[in-house]
Amino acid sequence: MGWASWTTNSVAAGPGGVATQEAGALTGTLDIHTSWTDGRARVTVRHAGEERWFTVAGSPAPCPSGYQSRLLHDRVVGAVRAGGGAGVPGRPPQPRARDDAPGPQSSAA
Repeated sequence: MGWASWTTNSVAAGPGGVATQEAGALTGTLDIHTSWTDGRARVTVRHAGEERWFTVAGSPAPCPSGYQSRLLHDRVVGAVRAGGGAGVPGRPPQPRARDDAPGPQSSAA
């Protein structure tokens, strides 16, 4: 099995901050960390530069690949910036289809 790890430092949380399992809502400037292994992403947050990490509400979350764990991490960072007691989205993000990807082919009879 593989693993992946992502950290984004000094994220300004929006009004209402991020919901954690241990400490309720955290607000202010936060560091966000996502680790992925064995099909699960664990997302934690801390006040910027502090030692103690808190588990984000909804974590761990099913996440089938390291690539999708990066997409999930980016979504959590965006949610924290928006605030409102953000948590981990319920399902892993799906890669967006490219606009120039070929579509279904049809043939004239």
